[in-house]
Amino acid sequence: MALLDVKVHPERNAVSFTVRVHARASKNEVVGLMENTLKVRLQAPAVENRANQALCEFLASLLKRPKSAVRILSGERSRTKRVEISGVTTAEIEALTLHEV
Repeated sequence: MALLDVKVHPERNAVSFTVRVHARASKNEVVGLMENTLKVRLQAPAVENRANQALCEFLASLLKRPKSAVRILSGERSRTKRVEISGVTTAEIEALTLHEV
């Protein structure tokens, strides 16, 4: 079974992990894991930073955190991104992969 590659940053009270984004999907959803990466479908198109904003909003809502707690560390112009979320545990992130949301 593949596991999500979550890095803990205790100095910032945050965790980071890799996300693979599929833009212009029929609905926003987590669809599982692909090579230790969380796979997410988003309705927003990948233009004018809209998919990045939608990703941050979607992850914040799933984890019941403010949008300001989610930031993209790298990959803003790529489908594969490194995301950091403040105030969550590794278990909360790994729970996203257990079921479709």
